[in-house]
Amino acid sequence: MNIIIPMAGIGKRMRPHTLTVPKPLIPIAGKPIVQRLVEDIAKVTDAQIEKIGFVVGDFGKEVENSLKEIAASVGAEGLIFYQQDALGTGHAIYCADEILNGNVIVAFADTLFKANFKLDREQDAIIWVQKVEDPSAFGVVKLDKNNQITDFIEKPKTPVSDLAIIGIYYFKNGEKLRDELKRLIDNDLKDSGEYQLTRALETMKENGIKFYPGQVIDWLDCGNKNATVDTNKRYLQYLEEQPLKGDNVKLINSIVIEPAYLGENVELRNSVIGPHVSIGKNSVIEDSIIKNSIVQSNSNVKNMMMENSMIGNFVNLQGKKFDLSIGDYNSIIQ
Repeated sequence: MNIIIPMAGIGKRMRPHTLTVPKPLIPIAGKPIVQRLVEDIAKVTDAQIEKIGFVVGDFGKEVENSLKEIAASVGAEGLIFYQQDALGTGHAIYCADEILNGNVIVAFADTLFKANFKLDREQDAIIWVQKVEDPSAFGVVKLDKNNQITDFIEKPKTPVSDLAIIGIYYFKNGEKLRDELKRLIDNDLKDSGEYQLTRALETMKENGIKFYPGQVIDWLDCGNKNATVDTNKRYLQYLEEQPLKGDNVKLINSIVIEPAYLGENVELRNSVIGPHVSIGKNSVIEDSIIKNSIVQSNSNVKNMMMENSMIGNFVNLQGKKFDLSIGDYNSIIQ
Protein backbone atom coordinates (compact mmCIF):
# COMPACT_ATOMS: atom_id res chain seq x y z
CA MET A 1 0.00 0.00 0.00
CA ASN A 2 1.27 3.47 -0.95
CA ILE A 3 -0.14 6.80 0.22
CA ILE A 4 0.08 10.10 -1.65
CA ILE A 5 -0.51 13.29 0.32
CA PRO A 6 -0.71 16.50 -1.74
CA MET A 7 0.19 19.41 0.54
CA ALA A 8 1.90 22.02 -1.62
CA GLY A 9 -0.63 24.79 -0.93
CA ILE A 10 0.52 27.88 0.95
CA GLY A 11 -2.41 27.86 3.40
CA LYS A 12 -3.69 31.41 2.90
CA ARG A 13 -6.75 30.85 5.10
CA MET A 14 -4.50 29.87 8.01
CA ARG A 15 -2.23 32.90 7.96
CA PRO A 16 -0.32 34.09 9.95
CA HIS A 17 0.30 30.56 11.24
CA THR A 18 1.36 29.30 7.82
CA LEU A 19 3.89 32.06 7.16
CA THR A 20 6.59 29.99 8.87
CA VAL A 21 5.07 26.50 9.15
CA PRO A 22 3.22 24.54 6.43
CA LYS A 23 -0.42 24.03 7.40
CA PRO A 24 -0.17 20.20 7.60
CA LEU A 25 2.49 20.55 10.31
CA ILE A 26 0.27 22.62 12.61
CA PRO A 27 -0.39 20.47 15.70
CA ILE A 28 -3.70 18.90 16.68
CA ALA A 29 -3.63 17.48 20.23
CA GLY A 30 0.15 17.54 20.16
CA LYS A 31 0.79 15.98 16.74
CA PRO A 32 0.96 17.58 13.28
CA ILE A 33 -2.23 17.39 11.22
CA VAL A 34 -0.48 15.26 8.59
CA GLN A 35 0.79 12.81 11.21
CA ARG A 36 -2.73 12.41 12.60
CA LEU A 37 -3.94 11.80 9.04
CA VAL A 38 -1.31 9.13 8.34
CA GLU A 39 -2.00 7.35 11.64
CA ASP A 40 -5.76 7.36 11.08
CA ILE A 41 -5.38 5.93 7.57
CA ALA A 42 -3.16 3.19 8.96
CA LYS A 43 -5.95 2.23 11.38
CA VAL A 44 -8.48 1.53 8.62
CA THR A 45 -6.23 -0.66 6.46
CA ASP A 46 -4.76 -4.04 7.28
CA ALA A 47 -2.07 -3.64 4.60
CA GLN A 48 1.52 -2.66 5.28
CA ILE A 49 2.10 0.93 4.20
CA GLU A 50 5.24 0.80 2.09
CA LYS A 51 5.73 4.32 0.75
CA ILE A 52 4.24 7.71 1.58
CA GLY A 53 4.73 10.42 -1.01
CA PHE A 54 4.41 13.98 0.26
CA VAL A 55 3.78 16.46 -2.57
CA VAL A 56 5.17 19.78 -1.34
CA GLY A 57 6.26 23.21 -2.44
CA ASP A 58 9.55 24.75 -1.33
CA PHE A 59 9.25 23.92 2.38
CA GLY A 60 12.93 23.35 3.13
CA LYS A 61 14.93 20.35 4.31
CA GLU A 62 13.86 20.58 7.95
CA VAL A 63 10.19 20.15 6.99
CA GLU A 64 11.03 17.40 4.53
CA ASN A 65 12.95 15.51 7.22
CA SER A 66 9.98 15.87 9.58
CA LEU A 67 7.70 14.36 6.94
CA LYS A 68 10.06 11.43 6.41
CA GLU A 69 10.03 10.81 10.18
CA ILE A 70 6.22 10.77 10.14
CA ALA A 71 6.31 8.09 7.42
CA ALA A 72 8.86 6.09 9.39
CA SER A 73 6.59 6.19 12.47
CA VAL A 74 4.14 3.87 10.64
CA GLY A 75 6.89 1.71 9.13
CA ALA A 76 6.89 3.36 5.69
CA GLU A 77 9.46 5.06 3.51
CA GLY A 78 8.84 8.79 3.15
CA LEU A 79 9.38 10.30 -0.30
CA ILE A 80 9.30 13.98 -1.23
CA PHE A 81 7.81 15.18 -4.53
CA TYR A 82 7.54 18.78 -5.67
CA GLN A 83 4.66 20.68 -7.24
CA GLN A 84 6.19 23.93 -8.46
CA ASP A 85 3.01 25.35 -10.00
CA ALA A 86 -0.55 25.19 -8.64
CA LEU A 87 -2.11 23.34 -11.57
CA GLY A 88 -4.88 21.49 -9.76
CA THR A 89 -5.55 18.40 -7.70
CA GLY A 90 -4.93 15.99 -10.56
CA HIS A 91 -1.58 17.57 -11.31
CA ALA A 92 -0.56 17.44 -7.64
CA ILE A 93 -1.23 13.71 -7.47
CA TYR A 94 0.58 13.05 -10.74
CA CYS A 95 3.70 14.71 -9.32
CA ALA A 96 4.08 11.45 -7.32
CA ASP A 97 3.48 9.25 -10.37
CA GLU A 98 6.36 6.90 -9.56
CA ILE A 99 4.42 5.46 -6.59
CA LEU A 100 1.03 5.43 -8.35
CA ASN A 101 1.05 1.65 -8.59
CA GLY A 102 -0.72 -1.17 -6.82
CA ASN A 103 -2.97 -0.26 -3.89
CA VAL A 104 -2.88 3.52 -3.41
CA ILE A 105 -4.60 5.96 -1.06
CA VAL A 106 -4.70 9.64 -1.96
CA ALA A 107 -5.38 11.92 1.02
CA PHE A 108 -5.41 15.70 0.99
CA ALA A 109 -3.71 17.09 4.07
CA ASP A 110 -6.26 19.61 5.36
CA THR A 111 -8.79 17.10 6.63
CA LEU A 112 -8.97 14.49 9.40
CA PHE A 113 -11.58 11.85 10.00
CA LYS A 114 -12.91 9.26 12.42
CA ALA A 115 -14.09 5.94 10.99
CA ASN A 116 -14.96 2.46 12.21
CA PHE A 117 -14.75 0.59 8.89
CA LYS A 118 -11.91 -1.52 7.53
CA LEU A 119 -10.79 -0.81 3.99
CA ASP A 120 -11.88 -3.49 1.49
CA ARG A 121 -8.85 -3.58 -0.78
CA GLU A 122 -10.63 -5.84 -3.28
CA GLN A 123 -12.95 -3.05 -4.41
CA ASP A 124 -11.86 -1.08 -7.49
CA ALA A 125 -12.00 2.29 -5.76
CA ILE A 126 -13.39 3.85 -2.57
CA ILE A 127 -14.17 7.48 -1.87
CA TRP A 128 -14.42 8.60 1.76
CA VAL A 129 -17.67 10.52 2.33
CA GLN A 130 -19.77 11.97 5.13
CA LYS A 131 -23.35 13.14 5.31
CA VAL A 132 -23.69 16.94 5.51
CA GLU A 133 -26.66 19.21 6.08
CA ASP A 134 -25.80 21.62 3.27
CA PRO A 135 -24.18 19.83 0.32
CA SER A 136 -24.05 22.96 -1.86
CA ALA A 137 -20.55 23.82 -0.61
CA PHE A 138 -19.02 20.41 -1.38
CA GLY A 139 -18.41 17.86 -4.06
CA VAL A 140 -20.91 15.04 -3.50
CA VAL A 141 -21.60 11.53 -4.80
CA LYS A 142 -24.80 9.77 -5.81
CA LEU A 143 -25.36 6.06 -5.14
CA ASP A 144 -27.45 3.39 -6.80
CA LYS A 145 -29.37 0.60 -5.05
CA ASN A 146 -26.20 -1.49 -4.92
CA ASN A 147 -24.35 1.22 -2.98
CA GLN A 148 -22.18 1.97 -6.00
CA ILE A 149 -21.27 5.56 -6.90
CA THR A 150 -23.00 6.66 -10.08
CA ASP A 151 -22.19 10.38 -10.22
CA PHE A 152 -19.76 12.99 -8.94
CA ILE A 153 -21.36 16.43 -8.59
CA GLU A 154 -19.38 19.52 -7.66
CA LYS A 155 -21.24 21.95 -5.33
CA PRO A 156 -24.79 21.04 -6.42
CA LYS A 157 -27.27 23.93 -6.50
CA THR A 158 -30.14 21.48 -5.98
CA PRO A 159 -30.01 18.76 -3.26
CA VAL A 160 -29.14 15.68 -5.30
CA SER A 161 -27.11 14.02 -2.50
CA ASP A 162 -25.96 14.72 1.06
CA LEU A 163 -22.80 12.58 0.83
CA ALA A 164 -19.86 14.98 0.68
CA ILE A 165 -16.43 13.90 -0.55
CA ILE A 166 -13.95 14.54 2.27
CA GLY A 167 -10.77 14.31 0.18
CA ILE A 168 -9.53 10.75 0.76
CA TYR A 169 -9.57 8.11 -2.00
CA TYR A 170 -8.52 4.47 -2.42
CA PHE A 171 -7.55 2.85 -5.73
CA LYS A 172 -6.95 -0.88 -6.10
CA ASN A 173 -4.81 -0.25 -9.18
CA GLY A 174 -2.95 3.02 -8.89
CA GLU A 175 -1.66 2.57 -12.44
CA LYS A 176 -5.15 3.25 -13.82
CA LEU A 177 -5.33 6.58 -12.02
CA ARG A 178 -1.78 7.41 -13.12
CA ASP A 179 -2.60 6.69 -16.77
CA GLU A 180 -5.75 8.82 -16.67
CA LEU A 181 -3.98 11.76 -15.05
CA LYS A 182 -1.22 11.50 -17.65
CA ARG A 183 -3.86 11.62 -20.40
CA LEU A 184 -5.31 14.81 -18.91
CA ILE A 185 -1.94 16.50 -18.73
CA ASP A 186 -0.67 15.29 -22.11
CA ASN A 187 -3.86 16.51 -23.81
CA ASP A 188 -4.10 19.71 -21.71
CA LEU A 189 -7.61 18.81 -20.51
CA LYS A 190 -8.29 21.45 -17.86
CA ASP A 191 -11.31 22.63 -15.89
CA SER A 192 -11.17 26.25 -14.73
CA GLY A 193 -7.52 26.34 -15.78
CA GLU A 194 -6.45 23.29 -13.75
CA TYR A 195 -6.09 19.53 -14.09
CA GLN A 196 -8.83 18.21 -11.83
CA LEU A 197 -9.02 14.83 -10.11
CA THR A 198 -12.82 14.74 -10.51
CA ARG A 199 -12.52 14.66 -14.31
CA ALA A 200 -10.14 11.70 -14.07
CA LEU A 201 -12.54 9.89 -11.73
CA GLU A 202 -15.46 10.45 -14.07
CA THR A 203 -13.56 9.02 -17.04
CA MET A 204 -12.38 6.04 -14.99
CA LYS A 205 -16.00 5.33 -14.00
CA GLU A 206 -17.10 5.52 -17.64
CA ASN A 207 -14.35 3.00 -18.46
CA GLY A 208 -15.71 0.45 -16.01
CA ILE A 209 -14.00 1.24 -12.69
CA LYS A 210 -16.51 0.71 -9.86
CA PHE A 211 -16.47 3.33 -7.10
CA TYR A 212 -17.93 2.72 -3.63
CA PRO A 213 -18.35 5.02 -0.62
CA GLY A 214 -16.43 4.69 2.61
CA GLN A 215 -18.63 6.55 5.09
CA VAL A 216 -16.82 8.11 8.04
CA ILE A 217 -18.27 8.86 11.46
CA ASP A 218 -16.78 12.33 11.66
CA TRP A 219 -15.02 14.71 9.30
CA LEU A 220 -12.66 17.21 10.90
CA ASP A 221 -11.71 20.27 8.87
CA CYS A 222 -8.43 22.14 9.33
CA GLY A 223 -9.00 24.80 6.69
CA ASN A 224 -8.91 27.92 8.87
CA LYS A 225 -8.24 29.00 12.44
CA ASN A 226 -11.73 28.45 13.84
CA ALA A 227 -12.08 25.07 12.15
CA THR A 228 -8.65 23.97 13.41
CA VAL A 229 -9.41 24.98 17.00
CA ASP A 230 -12.70 23.08 16.78
CA THR A 231 -10.94 20.03 15.34
CA ASN A 232 -8.45 20.16 18.22
CA LYS A 233 -11.41 20.16 20.63
CA ARG A 234 -13.10 17.18 19.00
CA TYR A 235 -9.85 15.24 18.66
CA LEU A 236 -9.08 15.70 22.34
CA GLN A 237 -12.49 14.24 23.10
CA TYR A 238 -11.65 11.17 21.00
CA LEU A 239 -8.34 10.74 22.83
CA GLU A 240 -9.65 11.07 26.39
CA GLU A 241 -8.60 7.53 27.31
CA GLN A 242 -5.06 7.94 25.96
CA PRO A 243 -2.10 9.66 27.67
CA LEU A 244 -2.25 13.38 26.94
CA LYS A 245 0.66 14.62 29.00
CA GLY A 246 4.33 14.77 28.03
CA ASP A 247 7.36 14.33 30.25
CA ASN A 248 8.47 16.84 32.89
CA VAL A 249 5.19 18.78 33.02
CA LYS A 250 5.11 21.17 35.99
CA LEU A 251 1.83 22.22 37.60
CA ILE A 252 2.33 25.01 40.13
CA ASN A 253 -0.90 26.06 41.85
CA SER A 254 -2.73 25.26 38.61
CA ILE A 255 -5.72 23.24 37.46
CA VAL A 256 -6.10 21.25 34.24
CA ILE A 257 -9.66 20.53 33.13
CA GLU A 258 -9.73 17.48 30.86
CA PRO A 259 -9.53 16.79 28.04
CA ALA A 260 -6.34 18.72 27.45
CA TYR A 261 -2.91 18.03 25.98
CA LEU A 262 0.30 19.22 27.66
CA GLY A 263 3.57 18.68 25.78
CA GLU A 264 6.92 17.90 27.39
CA ASN A 265 8.45 20.53 29.68
CA VAL A 266 5.22 22.56 29.79
CA GLU A 267 4.96 24.68 32.93
CA LEU A 268 1.70 26.03 34.37
CA ARG A 269 1.75 28.62 37.13
CA ASN A 270 -1.36 29.96 38.87
CA SER A 271 -3.47 29.06 35.86
CA VAL A 272 -6.59 27.17 34.82
CA ILE A 273 -6.23 25.27 31.56
CA GLY A 274 -9.03 23.51 29.71
CA PRO A 275 -11.18 21.96 28.69
CA HIS A 276 -10.12 21.39 25.06
CA VAL A 277 -6.69 23.02 25.21
CA SER A 278 -3.44 21.83 23.61
CA ILE A 279 -0.13 23.32 24.76
CA GLY A 280 3.08 22.50 22.90
CA LYS A 281 6.42 21.56 24.40
CA ASN A 282 8.52 24.05 26.39
CA SER A 283 5.65 26.55 26.73
CA VAL A 284 4.95 28.41 29.97
CA ILE A 285 1.49 29.60 31.03
CA GLU A 286 1.27 31.96 33.99
CA ASP A 287 -1.64 33.70 35.76
CA SER A 288 -3.97 32.80 32.90
CA ILE A 289 -7.27 31.09 32.10
CA ILE A 290 -7.33 29.28 28.76
CA LYS A 291 -10.03 27.09 27.23
CA ASN A 292 -10.77 25.69 23.77
CA SER A 293 -7.47 26.90 22.34
CA ILE A 294 -4.13 25.84 20.89
CA VAL A 295 -0.80 27.19 22.18
CA GLN A 296 2.13 25.85 20.19
CA SER A 297 5.71 25.22 21.28
CA ASN A 298 8.22 27.45 23.13
CA SER A 299 5.68 30.18 23.88
CA ASN A 300 5.04 32.21 27.01
CA VAL A 301 1.56 33.38 27.96
CA LYS A 302 0.96 35.54 31.03
CA ASN A 303 -2.05 37.38 32.49
CA MET A 304 -4.41 36.29 29.73
CA MET A 305 -7.98 35.03 29.47
CA MET A 306 -8.28 33.16 26.17
CA GLU A 307 -10.95 31.17 24.37
CA ASN A 308 -11.20 29.94 20.76
CA SER A 309 -7.63 31.12 20.21
CA MET A 310 -4.59 29.84 18.39
CA ILE A 311 -1.09 30.93 19.42
CA GLY A 312 1.98 30.05 17.34
CA ASN A 313 5.53 29.01 18.23
CA PHE A 314 8.00 31.23 20.12
CA VAL A 315 5.28 33.74 21.05
CA ASN A 316 5.56 36.06 24.06
CA LEU A 317 2.02 37.12 24.97
CA GLN A 318 1.45 39.16 28.10
CA GLY A 319 -1.69 40.96 29.20
CA LYS A 320 -2.19 43.47 31.97
CA LYS A 321 -2.43 42.43 35.58
CA PHE A 322 -5.00 44.44 37.49
CA ASP A 323 -5.44 45.23 41.16
CA LEU A 324 -9.17 45.92 41.33
CA SER A 325 -11.76 47.01 43.84
CA ILE A 326 -15.22 46.82 42.24
CA GLY A 327 -18.46 47.56 44.05
CA ASP A 328 -21.92 46.06 43.64
CA TYR A 329 -23.95 46.20 40.41
CA ASN A 330 -21.01 46.99 38.12
CA SER A 331 -20.43 45.50 34.69
CA ILE A 332 -16.92 45.70 33.26
CA ILE A 333 -16.22 44.51 29.70
CA GLN A 334 -12.66 44.57 28.38
